[in-house]
Order: sequence, then structure tokens, then C-alpha cells
Amino acid sequence: MIPAFALLLVCQLVGEVFTRALGLPVPGPVIGLALLAIGVILHARVTRTDSSAIEQTKLGVTAQALLGSLGLLFVPAGVGIVQQLPLIGSYALAIFAALLVSTVLTLLVTVYVFIFVKRVIARDPADSAS
Repeated sequence: MIPAFALLLVCQLVGEVFTRALGLPVPGPVIGLALLAIGVILHARVTRTDSSAIEQTKLGVTAQALLGSLGLLFVPAGVGIVQQLPLIGSYALAIFAALLVSTVLTLLVTVYVFIFVKRVIARDPADSAS
């Protein structure tokens, strides 16, 4: 379990280094997770194993244990929100507007991406050869 946990932390560290070195607007752990996923896919191709069998590996067991404790990580955030209620209340209208606009934009982008992908998939291969 310790080597698997170390691998997760190394991937997060590499992601943080990439983010800071390149000035990317993406959190380091997200890049680290992408690198881990790429590593798992490459490992599965090289060893000719099924990448869905990762759940039975030490890495999969460690990840499941961490995910089982994920709810505990929200406790400090909840306490912080309760402590800052007066500040949040003074910006409530701006927070509400930002949440509303970002939700609507996310839904619209999702719909248009779905429609685009549906059209690309539905194209006849004979049409693209012409």
C-alpha cells in the first residue's frame, strides 16, 4: 500500500511541477491524475493486460481506500464556510449570479458538444471519402 500511495503522491508532485513550471491554469493534481491514467494505459498496452483490472492491484486498493475517506476532506471546507458566513452573505448576490451563469454555460456547452459528437459519429464513412 505504501508504494502505491507513493506513486499517487509522485504523480501529484509531477503535476504540480508541470503546472508551476509552465504556468498552466490547471491544478497540479489534475495533471498528475492525467499522467497516472496515461501511465496505466501504457502499462496495460506494454504488458498486454486489461486496464480495467487495476481495481485488484495495490494501486486500485489504495485508491479505493482513499476514496472511502474522501468525505472527511469536506469537513474543513464546511467549517470554513460556516466561519465566513458574514463575508459570504455580503457577496451572496454575486456568488449566486456566478453560480447561475456558470451552470447555464456548462449546460449549453455540454449540449452543443453532445450534438457535435452525435453528428460526427452519425456521418457515413462513404461521405468523408468523397
